[in-house]
Amino acid sequence: MTFASLGLSEPVLRALADLAYETPTPVQRAAIPAILQGRDVWASAETGSGKTAAFLLPIIETLNASRKESLGDVRALVLVPTRELAAQIEGSIRGFQRYLPPLRTCLVEGGVSINPQMAAGSGW
Repeated sequence: MTFASLGLSEPVLRALADLAYETPTPVQRAAIPAILQGRDVWASAETGSGKTAAFLLPIIETLNASRKESLGDVRALVLVPTRELAAQIEGSIRGFQRYLPPLRTCLVEGGVSINPQMAAGSGW
């Protein structure tokens, strides 16, 4: 099975090739088509199994397919337990959408001043 067989667009497939993603993992094979079909997915797998790509790739595909004219609407919210994982996910979003019009992201974390975080998200 290939990433192309999962229903991902050519720009995302190019980004995956750049990132040396060769074949989808079991969690990616199960989750990506289901999420692209609008189904809810719950997945549990070991660290390094590809869960981040399993949920981010269909989110990126869906958001890019349904771009809105109005800015300021939150269209996806990803909650994670640590700052490190949040930063990793934001970096993955940037890599996966390399050949697409960029989605605006804002990393918001607890325990630090809210003002710079609000400024980063202003103007939406």
